[in-house]
Amino acid sequence: MECYLQGCRAALQASRPLHVVLGNEACDLDSMVSALALAFYLSKTAEAEEVFVPVLNIKRSELPLRGDSVFFLQKIHIPESLLIFRDEIDLHALHQAGRLTLVLVDHHVLPRSDAALEEAVVEVLDHRPIEQRHCPPCQVTAELVGSCATLVAERILQGAPEILDRQTAALLHGTIILDCVNMDLKIGKATPKDHKYVEKLEALFPDLPQRSDIFESLQKAKFDVSGLTTEQMLRKDQKTLSRQGTKVAISAIYMDLEAFLQRPGLMEELHAFCQALSYDALVAMTIFFNSHNEPVRQLAVFCPHTVLRMTICGVLERSHSPSLKLTPVPSIHPSLQAYHQGNTQVSRKKLLPLLQEALSANPDSGRVPLGQPEAGGMSREQADKELDRAGNSLVSGLSQDEEEPALPPTPMNSLVDECPLDQGLPKLSAEAVFEKCRQISLSRSASLAKK
Repeated sequence: MECYLQGCRAALQASRPLHVVLGNEACDLDSMVSALALAFYLSKTAEAEEVFVPVLNIKRSELPLRGDSVFFLQKIHIPESLLIFRDEIDLHALHQAGRLTLVLVDHHVLPRSDAALEEAVVEVLDHRPIEQRHCPPCQVTAELVGSCATLVAERILQGAPEILDRQTAALLHGTIILDCVNMDLKIGKATPKDHKYVEKLEALFPDLPQRSDIFESLQKAKFDVSGLTTEQMLRKDQKTLSRQGTKVAISAIYMDLEAFLQRPGLMEELHAFCQALSYDALVAMTIFFNSHNEPVRQLAVFCPHTVLRMTICGVLERSHSPSLKLTPVPSIHPSLQAYHQGNTQVSRKKLLPLLQEALSANPDSGRVPLGQPEAGGMSREQADKELDRAGNSLVSGLSQDEEEPALPPTPMNSLVDECPLDQGLPKLSAEAVFEKCRQISLSRSASLAKK
């Protein structure tokens, strides 16, 4: 794999047709490894004059936000310098010059900004339900498995197993295990095909790491924010909510709120972050596990606009459906209000309808607060139902352009709560992994207690 990637860099300098294997815009570990491994396979089995290059669909500067990917690349001994990122290759210019052929992996819907590239797509390999309205008219392989890397492993082992080296096998093996939550039958993410190809990889390379070891190390790296700047921590797992000209960022942060608030120059950095991205407010939801493996949630609202900050805080404090059970923490700055969140079951997904209500109730938006009947006589109960419906629609694509296809990019290492054969592959944020890990930990503790 490493030697192949070195050749890809050189290929970019030559004026010749390129076959680009493009991962999705989320560029989680599954998308990254699937693009690398599929391009490697296509290159090894192609005609001599064909050049296949994997492209990671993010800017190089965004790689540090994906801690599990950075850790895994280092562990497998693949230098980051050999990777090719979206800001290092002009796909549109290549297409206009008639030199581009695209293979989409771990997605099949191009964003509106890349709509012109659809003409260049010759193949799709994905592990989610196909949106027929948006899928390019080409060869499509789609199967509802836990990890797209499973489909890539299948392609390699069925098509040219002799090309598989340990480095590529380790990438596929670790990615499938992470995506399928260590192949845990209780969680139900792994399908029979996921199990089959993990076992095949282990049979071919018996010295691959133990499943539990690689899963735990990747999980730990995924949520490690120790080396990130404040801006990177806020962007790592962020959604955006906009209404009536008011724009709010909601960031999940995987550390103790007290430690976060003590970061040097934090207030200046929060101001700069909001100003640079035109956010009127920032809601930071922190989560970590205490010494008893219990989740601890905290919440902070940063907003220089007093009325908007008071409105947001008021809605969150008074909420009964759900009740956050907030306990105020002494503020270190007049623009920031912090809380301990007693109800640890309220995740960001459940918080979004409350923030929608806060933006609707903001006097600066010119709207009547939802706690009062409007001119049409809407009751509080009716308003709650409207908020529930609004919240459900918000979760699927808060920060997407309304003109984009309904299917958003895959979240980082998307994990599901149910069997992937039930209703396709639901999309959950990274913080949902914490809830699942807590359940696993409690289950193991209970088992040990019985022994």
